[in-house]
Amino acid sequence: MLEVLSGRVGNLSRRVVDEMSFIGGIVTVATCNRVEVYVDIEEPVTAVEAVAVEGLVACIAEETALSSEDVHDAFVSYMNMDVAEHLFRVSSGLESLAVGEDEIAGQVRRSLETARAEGTTSADLERLFQRASQTSRGIKNVAGVGEAQRSLARLSLDLVESRVVDWRAVRVLLIGTGAYARVTLAALREKQVDEISVYSVTGRAHEFAQKRGLNPVSHTGYAEAVATADLIICCTTGTGYVLDAAAIARGRAALEPGPGALAPMPSECPVSHSDPALTKPALVAVSRASTARTAQVVVDLGLPRNVDPDVTQQPGVELLDLETIRLHAPITALQASEKAEELVGRAVRKFSKVSEEQNVAPAMVALREYFLDRAEDEIDRVRLRGEHTGPTEAALRHLVSVLLHEPMVRARELARQGEGQRYADGMNALFGIVVAESAPAERDAPAAAAPDAAANEAG
Repeated sequence: MLEVLSGRVGNLSRRVVDEMSFIGGIVTVATCNRVEVYVDIEEPVTAVEAVAVEGLVACIAEETALSSEDVHDAFVSYMNMDVAEHLFRVSSGLESLAVGEDEIAGQVRRSLETARAEGTTSADLERLFQRASQTSRGIKNVAGVGEAQRSLARLSLDLVESRVVDWRAVRVLLIGTGAYARVTLAALREKQVDEISVYSVTGRAHEFAQKRGLNPVSHTGYAEAVATADLIICCTTGTGYVLDAAAIARGRAALEPGPGALAPMPSECPVSHSDPALTKPALVAVSRASTARTAQVVVDLGLPRNVDPDVTQQPGVELLDLETIRLHAPITALQASEKAEELVGRAVRKFSKVSEEQNVAPAMVALREYFLDRAEDEIDRVRLRGEHTGPTEAALRHLVSVLLHEPMVRARELARQGEGQRYADGMNALFGIVVAESAPAERDAPAAAAPDAAANEAG
């Protein structure tokens, strides 16, 4: 579903703007890892969310030749400030495994550039996406953020290291080709691992391997690769298991047993919990013994899980999952994601505050023009009487600024409280000023429709 969507929505933005009159702008983020559609709704139509989502679903279904039911089931929708929070999280990598990773931030930025070139963006979407880019840069620059997931990748290998004498003799199967697979590959090369094969559920193994000097594994060769690997590392974020006991059994059944590179896992955790310095676990080295090929370690770094826990039912297979790894993670690594979440929350609040103030801006401009027009009328009358002087004109203009100061301050306060309409109503009641109605924040904020898999980076 995700591959079909990402490959066939190239004309979606132009079509939506042309066919849906109440859509003021649209930006489509479509990559091999996610498809998300951000729209700016201009008109205060009834049941705007339902109308916008159904219209988008219909357009996407026609563009992709999928059924409307399948497209509808694949999407979730966000409205108002939930849109900003979601985009800020996506752009910052919080919806990916590698917090603060660069790839998705660049994809979001390029999506906005594409919308500009196609003429489908809007002022609100420009501001939303620019703030998302600023937020992702801020998160990347915070100490500890961006190292969190890399620390977990290295730590998983540190936990395995107690079973290894020579990393150069270990046969590794890497399952996944996304950002976290690259992070894991870097950690393996730090260990000087020579023999690394890569498999991709989505068929991207060959391209990934060719660029990095690895051994690509085809779908037909997957079972054999599983059976011959000493260490299997799964790091995709696709839904569903990519490895289970049946896959291991099929591979082993097709091969003769042979020597392995890893000794059987000890029954006790290799980390000394009596050591108070848990931020840097002390691992106990275990000599490698000549064992059957059925002695294997499976590391599951997937979120959600990539590996069915039933793999441990196969003789000699030990499973090290993300929950176990994080029990030994340095505190700084665990705190990094919390820092990122805090920064995103702060950015959303700031974006909301500015949005509310912008909603009341037309009323503030109308009030200023009303007072300035009255001042100009009075200045003209003074000129006709021949009493005009420079100081008189300056005094009148200064008086207008003084009189406007408090109403402008009050306008911003009401806007931040979500009561900008009260300000407009008061202006109408007192001065007869009618401001062209603009949709309040809960209606004019962009809406995003994103597939359930959009936040997942398939490998």
